[in-house]
Amino acid sequence: MIDKDEIVTRLRRIEGQVRGLARMVEQDQGCEPILTQLLAARAALDRAAVQVLSYYMEQCLPEDATPEQLRQAREHLRRAVELLLRME
Repeated sequence: MIDKDEIVTRLRRIEGQVRGLARMVEQDQGCEPILTQLLAARAALDRAAVQVLSYYMEQCLPEDATPEQLRQAREHLRRAVELLLRME
């Protein structure tokens, strides 16, 4: 089970990666190392997005949900997956 603290920790790590990227650009480091780090940051964001979706899936689908709650939860999850796919 994923908790919010794991997500926040991951996002703070990504924030550090992005700050490092800004320093690399300021220091005129080469294109290839910067692009490599950009790809790593983007991959980390993708993993964070999956974690967020997993977390909210657990929140939206209570075990004792009524049929109407399940219908609403499925709709929320469908929209969340659409948003996730747009990130690609």
